[in-house]
Amino acid sequence: MKIITTNKKAYHDYFVEETIEAGIALVGTEVKSIRAGAVNLKDCYVIIKNGEALLLGMHISPYDKGSFSNVDPERTRKLLLNKFEINRLRGKIEQKGFTLIPLKLYFKNSFIKVELGLCRGKQLHDKRAAIKERDEKRMVEKIMKEYNAR
Repeated sequence: MKIITTNKKAYHDYFVEETIEAGIALVGTEVKSIRAGAVNLKDCYVIIKNGEALLLGMHISPYDKGSFSNVDPERTRKLLLNKFEINRLRGKIEQKGFTLIPLKLYFKNSFIKVELGLCRGKQLHDKRAAIKERDEKRMVEKIMKEYNAR
């Protein structure tokens, strides 16, 4: 598994309750752009409409050597999930405060997969607590490193 990109903002803004792996329906030039690393997951999300999971807002830059075969960089892309998974996710999304956010984009045996997170939004005080906890963890690691260096 080779990670292409991660959505760091999602980890900052949401509590990730569970993760799901899904495939994406792409065209050839999009795959080439992703291989070049020209993809952004920053403001994208997943909706379920007419029994299909759709990924909105993922920006894949047009392939520079592609011509007429390039497509809209922010087009809606279909996620490849089975009906059981889609119905289970629909039930969880309809609960108050839950949403589906793409967390990672990666290669798995030459296929491009996306890791979706079933997320619940953080409040401002939750974000502050997470930042404080991270800073304390860094401080402890720094002290332990200095202590072990002696």
